[in-house]
Formats: sequence, structure tokens, C-alpha cells
Amino acid sequence: MAAGVITVNRDTKPGLLPVMYGMYIVFSNMIKTLFGKELATIQFPEQKRPTSTRYRGIHVLTQREDGTPKCVACYMCATVCPAECIFIEAGERPEKDIEKYPTRFEIDLLRCVYCGFCVDACPEEAIVMSRENDLVGTSRAELIIDRDRLMDRGKLMEYGAGYRPSDHDVRRPVRIAALERLRREHGIVPGMPEPRSSRPAPG
Repeated sequence: MAAGVITVNRDTKPGLLPVMYGMYIVFSNMIKTLFGKELATIQFPEQKRPTSTRYRGIHVLTQREDGTPKCVACYMCATVCPAECIFIEAGERPEKDIEKYPTRFEIDLLRCVYCGFCVDACPEEAIVMSRENDLVGTSRAELIIDRDRLMDRGKLMEYGAGYRPSDHDVRRPVRIAALERLRREHGIVPGMPEPRSSRPAPG
């Protein structure tokens, strides 16, 4: 479902005419609602409005076929995050083609600004965003979501996936910026290590 874009004219001069036009919109919606032609309200939470496939809701960690996370703990999402709300600890995997995996992956949803930079920066498409916006908790600890809860959220996406890299062309510049920040601030260059034969001799 494509999001509708409304162009607003900001050059309207103040006066009686804009007020009358605003009242016309209010009363026309009221009449539609009274006669049941077009309801302006919905019965939330039983009913929910359809959201765009680009909606940036609560995060989801995707999985491989064997149920393990696709994340390779490269720290790019945590590096590019402007709110610094992602915390990752890495561990070694026995497979030769997968260098690392996250033993700990947490997102503090109370700090998150839902910008989607983590989705754009991820080289494995391991993190996507859902269309869920119901953020409810009785303590701060409940809203720090760990790796297992993020992976289980894939089963809860009743309205489908939200913001994900396959639908956007902005991910490359964000990923390049994240790589540059990793190299500049931490001296880290993600990727497979070079073969020993191609490394320069020490000294």
C-alpha cells in the first residue's frame, strides 16, 4: 500500500476564508460519520488502520533456515545508530563461512528514534522493521528487547513486514557512512580476514 502524499499550500493568507474552509472539512467529516458513509474513527484496538509497507515499527531479527540469526555481529547497526540504543556481544561460530554471531543483541526501544538506519546499514539484511506500533510496558526493563524476543517477533507480524532494505535505494550511502565510521573511530574493517599469503611481512 503506497503512502499518499498531500501537498500543503503554505502561502494562504490569514483571514476568514481559511477558517471557513477548515470548518467545512470538520462538518463534512461529521456528516459522513453520522450517516455511516465514511467513518472518521476506528474501534481501536479491535480495528487498526492499514499501514504502509515502509512503516518503521518495532524491530525484527530475521533467521536462517536452521533457526539461527542472520546477524554476523559486525556492529554496523550499533555504529550507525544515532540514539546508540543497540548493544551487541559477539561469539565465534563453528562454520567456516560464518565468522561470528551475536551472543547478545539488545535494543532499548525507549531510546530508539525508529529512523531505520540500522536496517539500511546491515550487510546481511538481518534486521528489518515491522508495522507494529503498540509499545506498552510497565518498566524500562520490559522495553529492552533481547535477541530471542527480537527473533520471535517474526512470528507476530500479523500485518506483514515494514521498512526493509530490499525496497529502498538509500541503503548504500548509509552503509558506506557506517563503514567509514567503523574504520575511523574503531579501526575495524568488517569482512573476512585476508589470506596469510597476501598480508605484508611484519617489520
